[in-house]
Amino acid sequence: MTGNTEKIIKKYIAGVGRADEKAMIASKEYDDALIKPPRSLGKLEDIAIKLAGITGRVKNRIGSKKILVFCADNGVTKEGVASAPISVTASQAVNMTSGITGMSALAKHFGVEVAVVDVGVATKFPLTVDGKKAPIIDKKIRKGTGNIACEPAMSRDECLCAILTGIEIAIGREDEEEYEDINLVGIGEMGIGNTTTSAAVLSAITGVDSDSLTGRGAGISDEAYDNKKKVIKRALFTHKLEGQGCEYAGDFEAITDVLSKVGGLDIAAMCGAFIGAAYAGKGAVIDGYISAVAALLAVKLCPAVADYLFPSHVSTEPGYMLAMKELGLSSYLDLNMGLGEGSGCVLAFEVIEGACAMMNNMATFEGGGIDDSYLEGIR
Repeated sequence: MTGNTEKIIKKYIAGVGRADEKAMIASKEYDDALIKPPRSLGKLEDIAIKLAGITGRVKNRIGSKKILVFCADNGVTKEGVASAPISVTASQAVNMTSGITGMSALAKHFGVEVAVVDVGVATKFPLTVDGKKAPIIDKKIRKGTGNIACEPAMSRDECLCAILTGIEIAIGREDEEEYEDINLVGIGEMGIGNTTTSAAVLSAITGVDSDSLTGRGAGISDEAYDNKKKVIKRALFTHKLEGQGCEYAGDFEAITDVLSKVGGLDIAAMCGAFIGAAYAGKGAVIDGYISAVAALLAVKLCPAVADYLFPSHVSTEPGYMLAMKELGLSSYLDLNMGLGEGSGCVLAFEVIEGACAMMNNMATFEGGGIDDSYLEGIR
């Protein structure tokens, strides 16, 4: 089972294409010709150029916009690292399908589709208000992970299965593709305890001390916060991952080893989703901390994935900035957000739409009847 799953994942990784450099150069030249001071639209210009690298076209339109939310519980919650009970994962997964969580309320307002995927929810899902089952995609691998403080989160086979699940969900069906437009996916999560697993994974792959990467998640007391940092250190020590931080790039065995020992099913599936989106030629939007760690893992497994990534907002979790630095990305928004779920992705979709509007609707200096020779010295 493991060998076959690994081969399939590696086949997808090998199929991710790099950005079209010629299209990016052409996009940059067209952007420079638009009727504005050079670089006056900042990151919108960067986004437009990146979109060109994905599609091979200077001008682009956004097709479908979808948030993929991967839900799973984490056994480390037994150590008192989270304020909420694990039953909240199942409840919020259902609430997302009704459009009443933070992310899904935003998504409903902006007309963004939401797909909620169960890869490891431990408790039963409550019925929806009308007594029906919520439309949650059932891809459950196991009911929650092991307690990373004293045992592996999951087996290697389960880890690979979660990665492949994420890949396949992100790719979607061929009849969903709109070939003249670029489709966007936002990668979100729901899982009590996953800021703990994210900090452990990030510390393991960077070698940075976990204390500096550990935040308060959804909110915990000072005593619980101190305990959370100790639990993460214990997990890293238990699995011989403390202070390693080797290069990892392209090291499939090492990355999946870290994921299976101190990660989560949600993080593994999200990692796969970033790979799947890139394979399908879709732009993939990073949400907050957990999403950023998953994106970093995807890039470590497949460097070409970086060409498809769009960061949304600055997370309030302290490890977020390190993940962004490792990815070489800078977030578009800073709204003091720390919700997760994919909430930042919904807003980033609108920013990306703005970049397309800039390229599609602005006049060039020539079209606007302005001699731009005065800019030659500052371009």
